[in-house]
Amino acid sequence: MPAHASIYQLLGMAFLALVTVAWGIGLALMLSRGRERAALWRAGQTLSALPRQREVGPPRESVELSPAERDAFAVLVRRLGADR
Repeated sequence: MPAHASIYQLLGMAFLALVTVAWGIGLALMLSRGRERAALWRAGQTLSALPRQREVGPPRESVELSPAERDAFAVLVRRLGADR
């Protein structure tokens, strides 16, 4: 026992050390339970603020081209192919 410390100071330090260890154990348990709950929540729920995603994409759209448009497109493709 140190000569300059009273018994009350030593008991106070021991008590503070014990409380600190208990607090650390409690914090570790609380955080581990929180991680488990968060993982369960993420697996079971979706965010309600976001709209639900569609299972399939939008329907395809197609437009019939006139013969003049088809010819113009073919010329454009040839020009772009010739630049390479």
